[in-house]
Amino acid sequence: MEARASAKYLRGSAQKARLVVDMIRGKRVGEALAILQFANKRAAGGIEKCLRSAIANATETAERENVAVDPDELVVKTCFVDMGPTKNRRRVRPAPQGRAYREQRHFCHVTVLVSSGEDDGAAKTKGKSAADKAAKAASPKAEGKAGSKGGSKKVAAPEESAEKKTTKRASKKAEAAPAEETTE
Repeated sequence: MEARASAKYLRGSAQKARLVVDMIRGKRVGEALAILQFANKRAAGGIEKCLRSAIANATETAERENVAVDPDELVVKTCFVDMGPTKNRRRVRPAPQGRAYREQRHFCHVTVLVSSGEDDGAAKTKGKSAADKAAKAASPKAEGKAGSKGGSKKVAAPEESAEKKTTKRASKKAEAAPAEETTE
């Protein structure tokens, strides 16, 4: 069960509202509401109102479909902030050295998507991606690239390098031994 709500034309810039939205993304609804109530940001009030609207939308759609949804079990699945229009006023704001700045008023649009914990589709895709990452990490290509930065150096296994060293030593001794035998 998913429900969404959006709040348009909230006062404040989108950049400042994103700081608040990042705090509640992925949390349970009760925890997110507590965070928003005690956040010391101006955008928190409008985002809290939008979140409450999303919760109400979820319970209403659940009633229509005759599905029991506990509001405490809802999770903030996604939430994002888009930039709204900027109102350029004709008023003038004082600036240093006798100059003047135009007064700009920023607005933003907030969208919150709430879902219940019963949606296994998201969990399955997360499980697949984790399994894919594990498979890629175990592949031989990943092992070769992990150790080197830019170039693709071929690193011999420790057993092979030990064998090569012993064969080189043995061949040198073999070459040196016949030479000594002939001189005797």
